[in-house]
Amino acid sequence: MSHNFFSKALDDLIYMALTEDIGQGDITTQSTVPETAMARAHLVAKEDGVLCGCEVFERVFHVLDNRIVLRFLAEEGALIAKKQILCELEGPARSLLTGERVALNLLQHMSGIATATNRAVSQISGFPCKIIDTRKTTPGLRVLEKYAVRTGGGANHRFHLADGVLIKDNHIKAAGSIIAAVQAAKSRVSHMVKIEVEVETLSQVEEALHAGADVLLLDNMSIDVMKEAVQLVKGRVLTEASGNMGEKDLNAVAATGVNLISIGALTHSVKALDLSIRFL
Repeated sequence: MSHNFFSKALDDLIYMALTEDIGQGDITTQSTVPETAMARAHLVAKEDGVLCGCEVFERVFHVLDNRIVLRFLAEEGALIAKKQILCELEGPARSLLTGERVALNLLQHMSGIATATNRAVSQISGFPCKIIDTRKTTPGLRVLEKYAVRTGGGANHRFHLADGVLIKDNHIKAAGSIIAAVQAAKSRVSHMVKIEVEVETLSQVEEALHAGADVLLLDNMSIDVMKEAVQLVKGRVLTEASGNMGEKDLNAVAATGVNLISIGALTHSVKALDLSIRFL
């Protein structure tokens, strides 16, 4: 993660999360733990996975209390094993207790995304195909979630609506046809901007090719139809398989010859990786 990643936007997100969690104060910690108490703790993996979000985890504690010291024993993006100690923490006990939930929530979520992405990528090993994400992200967390996808070995689709033209079924209905939608887009955006069109049938594939689309999103096609679509394209444009790909045999999808497989489930319904902070 680049040094300029820690922008004001990220700190604002962390402040918001801490404020949401702490409210008027951590009354449990304040009423049971002496203000002068110091503590040591370990971050421990409770299952196998991919570690992602170390800098964010550390930043949460430093925003709360810069006296907390962290020493990571596993690197960002590393494959980690159940019971592995990932980080040593030391500092004021109150601050460690107050910050642990927000820090863990972000780290577990990001690690879950990286883990799911890594598993998807491993399923298509050997094929010239990429696993990519979508815009189906948690509001406010997109930068973290898309970073986690990259950490897991995947790639990013559009970050926001200004990144490229993606003409979907509702755009086509509103415009009147694929050709009308593509022609309208070409007349309004720079020649440097890619135009992707969502297609569901082989006839739509032919129409989108004729219209001059740069990328075809093959939506909810069966493996057999997808293979026919790729053969019809003949490498003239990029092809992206989409539509509940998280439930599909990704190896079989990649074998059709598609260039990209987009999986919304990597971010919109991923299971958090089980991690824990244990005081010593």
